[in-house]
Amino acid sequence: MTDILVSGGAGYIGSHMCKHLWENGYTPIVIDNLVCGHREAVRWGPLYVGSISNVSLMEEIFVKHEIAAVMHFASYCYVGESVHKPVKYYENNVAEALAFLKIIIGKGVSRFIFSSSCATYGEPEWLPITELHPLNPINPYGKTKVVMEMMLRDFEVAYNLSFISLRYFNAAGADPGGELGEVHDPETHLIPLVLQTGLGKRQYVSVFGRDYPTRDGTCVRDYIHVNDLAQAHLLALDKLLNESGWSVYNLGVGEGYSVDEVIRAARKVTGKDIPVKVSERRAGDPATLISGNEKAVKELCWKPKFSDI
Repeated sequence: MTDILVSGGAGYIGSHMCKHLWENGYTPIVIDNLVCGHREAVRWGPLYVGSISNVSLMEEIFVKHEIAAVMHFASYCYVGESVHKPVKYYENNVAEALAFLKIIIGKGVSRFIFSSSCATYGEPEWLPITELHPLNPINPYGKTKVVMEMMLRDFEVAYNLSFISLRYFNAAGADPGGELGEVHDPETHLIPLVLQTGLGKRQYVSVFGRDYPTRDGTCVRDYIHVNDLAQAHLLALDKLLNESGWSVYNLGVGEGYSVDEVIRAARKVTGKDIPVKVSERRAGDPATLISGNEKAVKELCWKPKFSDI
């Protein structure tokens, strides 16, 4: 089986990716410091606990495994937190990642898949957002993703590091087999917060702002299922293993749902009352984000299967 190094493979999207890799004939080799990840989520390959910038740990990995490509998920991803703690985000998402890139390039790795974000676009100038949209992030989290993409383009020229950057819209959902799910502490994503409220684990769902220029005043997002994300990564890996160069793809379903629409859908599906409390807007939140996914559909032959909220 072909070994794929998965940084952040104990986290939400990374762990789902590892299951998909294993099911498709690859061995995921996970490196994760477990700050946000969970040891019990690593079930389909070995886990190396530590920093991606740890030279001796990385040396151990490359001695034991023949790494064909790297999938990089190891980053902090809370928009609001990034506004208040930018040092944390630049240290982890940029400085640590740079050290990681230096190590893997030194080991001869020439294939890299980057977990990027629609936060790179900032306030949309048109909808749906295509890959040609200007990059104008409005929060430090999005800025760290842009810096990484700039570095990767420079490294492709200088070191022949072929890469694909996948700009996610709002990741959601869980493994249909019930083996994995979304476990964040603190949890900030809307859908798990809504379901936790329905289960009685929370008193209410906070709706951050009801005065946005949208159809009901709440933010609109394009929710992409984690299994669809993993499938897109597999298709990107196949492309990378057979071609050189670099590409960027949006990953979303091409349709947006407002915060209120998500809550109403959850009430309908669960039959539960889900109390709401309106709060102030969060810093760095665009009103509407909807993906133009035609490039990924055409070039990767990707089709989201879980597109209905």
